[in-house]
Amino acid sequence: MGLTDFLRSQFIEIIEWNDDSRDTLSFRFPDDDKEIKNGAQLIVRESQAVQFVYLGQYGDLFGPGKHTLTTDNIPILSRLKGWKYGFESPFKADVYYLTTRLFTGNKWGTSNPVMVRDQDFGIVRVRAFGTYDFRIVDAPKFLKEVAGTDNHFRLDEFADVMRSRMVSVFSEALATAKVPVLDVATRYSELGGALLPLINPALADKYGLTMPTFVVENVSVPPEVEEAIDKRSSMAAVGNLNDYVKFQLAQGMEKGSSGVAGIGAEVAVGMSMAQQMFNQPGGVMAQSTPPAGAPAAVAGAAPGGIPETIGPADAAKALGVTEADVIASLEAGDLKGKRIGTQWRITKSALAEFLK
Repeated sequence: MGLTDFLRSQFIEIIEWNDDSRDTLSFRFPDDDKEIKNGAQLIVRESQAVQFVYLGQYGDLFGPGKHTLTTDNIPILSRLKGWKYGFESPFKADVYYLTTRLFTGNKWGTSNPVMVRDQDFGIVRVRAFGTYDFRIVDAPKFLKEVAGTDNHFRLDEFADVMRSRMVSVFSEALATAKVPVLDVATRYSELGGALLPLINPALADKYGLTMPTFVVENVSVPPEVEEAIDKRSSMAAVGNLNDYVKFQLAQGMEKGSSGVAGIGAEVAVGMSMAQQMFNQPGGVMAQSTPPAGAPAAVAGAAPGGIPETIGPADAAKALGVTEADVIASLEAGDLKGKRIGTQWRITKSALAEFLK
């Protein structure tokens, strides 16, 4: 080998990289401890970007095309190197190729429940999973925050690194959007598009990524919340509580009656029985009736003028329905009550008025 051939073997004259893996995000060009020759050719293909790094500092970024590495087209690296006369001699620098194409169909999911604050149910634990597409838009930030100095950063490594970060971004976006759990659990097909304007700024700022598509395939809530959602749907189907009570009584009486007249009579009996439950000894309304000879008190008031109240559980027992039905009717305004903190209180006079 002659001296010219030996010197040529110590310099890099052409820098290029062909990616046939389809799962590589960043790749550091192997220099084998060689220096880059002044005037070397840099080849960057479509869906690629090249980032120069000198002593840990980010230099010039090149897009698709064929570039001749001289002082004129790598000014940032020239300033970092501090050469007074430009690249008159070979130089060393790390060269990172990044894939800028769209990576599709990546899965995400919450390994643990995410705590969200809901206006209807308070604090709720939510699990979710789906898919997303992404691409690299800020090479220096991506290398710094995600890939690091990895020689060959692949998609599976990206999934491991970003899984918890994706869930964090999703949680923050969901909290910012203040989407009710009722909507999350029933309209999750639209949720991804609604969260994208909140997710993308965070991804670009933190990781140098953009996400054209974010799909929420499923959202699950605890069984007790699912039960409450089902009851809320049932109430919406049957109407207000008064109609629901009549419906339940009618359904129960129908099995032991014959003819329309019999059904109507038994419904009337059932309503009469409900009224008696309030007035019988020890019943709800009986508790507010003063004994014979006692001074007359304001109706529905206890000594001292404070209204006597009952909770949804007592009202449900008196009406023969579930507590959730009573709460739903209170929230709808059909049954008058007062909400104190997280608890409902109902005056007996309001309950009697409702039965009329």
